[in-house]
Amino acid sequence: MNRIDKLFKEKQQNILSIYFTAGHPAANSPVEIITELQHNGVDLIEIGMPFSDPLADGPVIQKSSQVALNNGMSIRKLLSQLKDIRKTIHIPLILFGYLNPVFQYGFEKFCKDASEIGIDGLILPDLPQKEFDEHYKEIVEKFNLKFIFLISPETSNERVILLDNLGTGFNYIVSSSSTTGAKDKIVEKQKSYFERINSLNLKLPKLIGFGMSNNESYVNACKQANGVIIGSAFVNAIDKTNDLKTTIKDFIKMIRG
Repeated sequence: MNRIDKLFKEKQQNILSIYFTAGHPAANSPVEIITELQHNGVDLIEIGMPFSDPLADGPVIQKSSQVALNNGMSIRKLLSQLKDIRKTIHIPLILFGYLNPVFQYGFEKFCKDASEIGIDGLILPDLPQKEFDEHYKEIVEKFNLKFIFLISPETSNERVILLDNLGTGFNYIVSSSSTTGAKDKIVEKQKSYFERINSLNLKLPKLIGFGMSNNESYVNACKQANGVIIGSAFVNAIDKTNDLKTTIKDFIKMIRG
C-alpha cells in the first residue's frame, strides 16, 4: 500500500504536513531536515524542488528556491541525496515542483527514479488537469505514485468533483486566493469556502495549505479538514538557523501546541 493511503487509513484527523525547499538553507540539508521532522512527529513531508519561477509561491519560498539554486540544487542532486532515505524514514514523502525542470529531466524517468528511492506522491501545480489525464496519468500510476491536485476558492463545485475523481492521495485545499505565505488566522470567508468543499462529500481526504503558520491556524484548519500543510512559516524558521535540530523541534512544538 502506498504510504499516503496508509497514513490516511490509520489517521483521519490532525495530520501535519511540512513543506521545505530542497537545498535551503544548505545544499546538503534535505536528509537532516526530513530526519528531524519525522523525529518530531510530522506525518507527511513535501519536498520542494527549487525552480526559478515558482508561480504558486510567495516571497519566502521564492527566496528559498533561489538560495537552493545558488547552492547547486537540482532534481538529479536531490534524488541522489535521497537514494538511501528509506533506510530510516517511514513517513510519506511528496515531491512538489514545476514542470520545466521535470520535463528537462524526462517525465517518465523522473517518475521512475522518484519511485525507486521511495517517493510516494507528486504535486505539480502547473500541470493542467486535462494534460495530466490525457498524457501523464498512466505514467504516474505505472510507478505507484499519487498525484495531488490543488483546489482553490475559485474552483467550481463541478471542477472540484472532477479533480477529486482524477487525483489520488488527497486533495490539497488552498486556503485563499493568493500565493503561499504565512497568515495569522482563518477568516469567515475561508470558513464558508471550507464548508462548501465539505458539503461535496469528496472521496479523497483533505489537507489545507497556504497561510497556515501557527497553532491557532493549525487547530482551526484541522476542524475543517483531515489536517494542515505548513510551508512558508517553516521555511522562514529554518532560514538563518545554525541549529536545525533545535529549530525544527521548537517549530513543531509551537504548531502542535
